[in-house]
Amino acid sequence: MITVGIDIGSITAKCVVLEDTRILGYKISRVKPNLEVTAKEILAETLSFVGLKREDVGRIVATGYGRNMVDFADKKITEISCHAAGACFLISNAGTVIDIGGQDSKVIAVENGKVLDFVMNDKCAAGTGRFIEVMAAALNLRIEDVGSLAVKATKKLKISSTCTVFAETEVVSYISSGEKVENIIAGVCDAIAGRIIAMANRVGIRREVVLTGGVAKNLGVKRAIEERLGFPVIVPEEPQIAGALGAAVLGQKA
Repeated sequence: MITVGIDIGSITAKCVVLEDTRILGYKISRVKPNLEVTAKEILAETLSFVGLKREDVGRIVATGYGRNMVDFADKKITEISCHAAGACFLISNAGTVIDIGGQDSKVIAVENGKVLDFVMNDKCAAGTGRFIEVMAAALNLRIEDVGSLAVKATKKLKISSTCTVFAETEVVSYISSGEKVENIIAGVCDAIAGRIIAMANRVGIRREVVLTGGVAKNLGVKRAIEERLGFPVIVPEEPQIAGALGAAVLGQKA
């Protein structure tokens, strides 16, 4: 059976085509103001990419922030369930899923793909990709350069504020005092890691820990999380598609 999972996030849209247990292909694109149009376009692009037509698809499942705008979906499932299913599809022995997206972050305790407990931060930019974007802008950095620069740091400067606005003020202050950019951005990555680990402690950290979401591609954040945990975390080959993949996986069982 062929199923499609569509994850409409606040910043990016993801679509995965799954045939039984084989990923046929996927696409990731920026979200447009009209979420319904975004969903239709990424579905069409992904099906074209894998050489299929709409009638070849048995079931479409939507998830994410904008799932209710995907009116052509056969089913809509919360991102918690979908991220758990997707991460466990990619890493079968996952015990904890840490997903850091553009506007929210979540930590999910899982067992055999089932959600045991979870905690989610969707009310504040701290601990999300948006936090990194704001700090990168203050440092005049490209967002894609943040991770590689952070790992070159000789020390991590402490970012103590949990508020993005006040944290930005701290960053500006460090710049004014002549601190090295790499040490500042390493502190930013460590601040995110601290907030994520505090969330994870609320549900209990179970190995293996799988890191997903766009921020999982940031080597500075990954290393900061690993240093706080004291052991390595696993980042799938394409960590951004976990939610969409999980939607497709659950579509196979629906």
